[in-house]
Amino acid sequence: MILVTGGAGFIGSNFILDWLANETAPVLNLDKLTYAGNPGNLTAVEKDARYRFVHGDINDRALVEQLLREHHPSAIVHFAAESHVDRSIHGPGEFVQTNVVGTFNLLEATRAWLGTVSAEEKSRFRFLHVSTDEVYGSLSADSPPATEIFPYVPSSPYSASKAASDHLVRAYCCTYQFPSLITNCSNNYGPRQFPEKLIPLITLNALNMKALPIYGDGLNIRDWLYVGDHCSALRAVLARGRIGETYNVGGNSEKTNLEVVKTLCNIVDELRPAASPRASLLNFVKDRPGHDRRYALDAGKLARELGWEPQEKFESGLRKTVSWYLDNPQWVEEVVSGGYRNWLDTNYAAR
Repeated sequence: MILVTGGAGFIGSNFILDWLANETAPVLNLDKLTYAGNPGNLTAVEKDARYRFVHGDINDRALVEQLLREHHPSAIVHFAAESHVDRSIHGPGEFVQTNVVGTFNLLEATRAWLGTVSAEEKSRFRFLHVSTDEVYGSLSADSPPATEIFPYVPSSPYSASKAASDHLVRAYCCTYQFPSLITNCSNNYGPRQFPEKLIPLITLNALNMKALPIYGDGLNIRDWLYVGDHCSALRAVLARGRIGETYNVGGNSEKTNLEVVKTLCNIVDELRPAASPRASLLNFVKDRPGHDRRYALDAGKLARELGWEPQEKFESGLRKTVSWYLDNPQWVEEVVSGGYRNWLDTNYAAR
């Protein structure tokens, strides 16, 4: 069995679906079910005998210890995190509590449990910590993509909290011989993403002929990674990655936000024609504080050591993503709640 934290969220739920489709080991999913955690993401496997959901918090040390004792997982895949930069600006405390303190508590519970198991069981165990490219900070236009040995220069409360959690995991590996691995991924997109993030936000607004908010001049650059590719990379790292190593997971698809939005508009126009082109809805709004100009990852190490490369092209992945939202209106309706609308008002009304 593997234990997945935060498995009801966007990447976590896609990972569980991908895992159960490709692996034989069962999955135990521990999720607090905050606003972005949605059990509906996993409806397809809720009756699968290999899947079990536990509603709980990684900060609940007693619960984590109980689950470890009962299930003896061969791995922990740690997704659980607050992950939205804008929300971290409005309320950084939750990010420190979940991303830093929560990771610490998970490490401590796991370290204590490993002290009680056989040497053989410990030798098989892996702790995979899923992190972000944002820890490397903003890159200049002519800078090479960040490698695993780039210095950490986080710019937001979110990226600072993830950097702190990375450092904790790395320190536990060095100090306690804790069998950990770290991945730093670029911007994920795909099905089941909560619509506070750029691609689902723009997709749903475009479908409803609403304004399409773009921060600043729209020329901030991100490397885009289809979530299915990310899941296959995580399985490769878990199976063959070297303990103590960090692996960057990138999509080889650097795009400006403006390019992303215009491509989305074209796809939505094609799939759901309207009287006027969606690009007419573009609305440049006041930039957010400390908005990093460019993120880019060098994923060469993952290719060289583990033979992994992204399979999805950006345009084809984007088309799959838009089609999924079109085909799942009930999911969208359930997710776009009053709380979500209140968040949009808080973040965008004054811009």
